[in-house]
Amino acid sequence: MLLKLEKYFDRFSDVMGWVAGVLTLVMLLNVFYDAIARYFFNSGSIALQEMEWHLFAIVFLLGIAYALKEDGHVRVDVLYDRFSPKWKAIINIGGTLLLLLPLSLLIIEGSVWYVTEAFTSGEISGDPGGLTHRWLIKMVIPASFIFLVVSATGFVLHNVNVLRLANRNKRGG
Repeated sequence: MLLKLEKYFDRFSDVMGWVAGVLTLVMLLNVFYDAIARYFFNSGSIALQEMEWHLFAIVFLLGIAYALKEDGHVRVDVLYDRFSPKWKAIINIGGTLLLLLPLSLLIIEGSVWYVTEAFTSGEISGDPGGLTHRWLIKMVIPASFIFLVVSATGFVLHNVNVLRLANRNKRGG
């Protein structure tokens, strides 16, 4: 049952990784087009330049959920690499429950006002010709941390399954 549930969470994280990958390609095309237009045709666009860092922020924020699932996140591996799978799972579960989830929930709660303020004030770019609807990019912050909470749930389930397997093997079957 837990293995099946873990697979659903993994699929969600895979979708986040796929979206981040596609947006990386969109960002690449945007930068390429903007550079060609600016250097060869003397026709730059503030909106395209802003879109570059907006896309970068989205790729980074959505990629966090996928990086956690793929165990590609940063950690201090000096001791961790020497631990057994059982102890690694215990550390992963503890770190997720004590650090990752509370911090994510704090960021979600703290960033909602940020999005609301941008929406209600009609915030736009400070540069002429820049992007409007600044709340859309700001909305990615709480959304990405909601996605991270979902991915973290799958990460905890994965590590619970590792613990269950280690205990089953220890008992001999």
